[in-house]
Amino acid sequence: MGDQGFGIHPEVLQYVGDEIREAYDAGVQMALVVGGGNIFRGVAASSFGMDRASADHMGMLATVINSLALQDVLEKKGMETRVMTAIEMHEMAEPYILRRALRHLEKGRVVIFAAGTGSPYFTTDTAAVLRAQEIHAQILLKATKVDSLFDADPEKVPGAKPILKTDYRTVIEKNLRVMDMTAISLAMDNALPLVVFNLRTKGNVLKIIQGESVGTYIGG
Repeated sequence: MGDQGFGIHPEVLQYVGDEIREAYDAGVQMALVVGGGNIFRGVAASSFGMDRASADHMGMLATVINSLALQDVLEKKGMETRVMTAIEMHEMAEPYILRRALRHLEKGRVVIFAAGTGSPYFTTDTAAVLRAQEIHAQILLKATKVDSLFDADPEKVPGAKPILKTDYRTVIEKNLRVMDMTAISLAMDNALPLVVFNLRTKGNVLKIIQGESVGTYIGG
């Protein structure tokens, strides 16, 4: 949504597409998981009285809207792309089937996983870790708007220091809030490495893929 506060910002969409294209050109197999908070956030809706399951289902649909927008811009940039949803909607996207997703990746397509896990009470972060485990991803990149994790809130604590490398248990014990605890626990149980980085810094995705130290590395 960029700085407009709601919806999809065309320039931001193009920028994200360019970042993905750089990684694509490097020959990396990529699967993407997109949130829906720029359109509807289930947790926020449940806080003012909406049933949590209903709110989360609406949030899943928001992720599909974002995924279709991302697919459009990626294909205009010359990348073959498939959107796969955890909730069946055949007219717009393929249903998520693991073996089919793996086949798309083998053929060099960018796969976008939409609609979270398909179940309420699970965040997009958890969906990202789950899908990463299922496709045997080597690493999960968590795109944010901050350069790294910090040992304290940099907006509240002057001199808060960036954390360049840490482990899952430290993230959980210090409640560093990079992802929800379910996602972090699932990553820890399966030894899935994570990198938290600033998507707004141009070239960061490619730098991480090339092995450069960017953001915060979270591992075992």
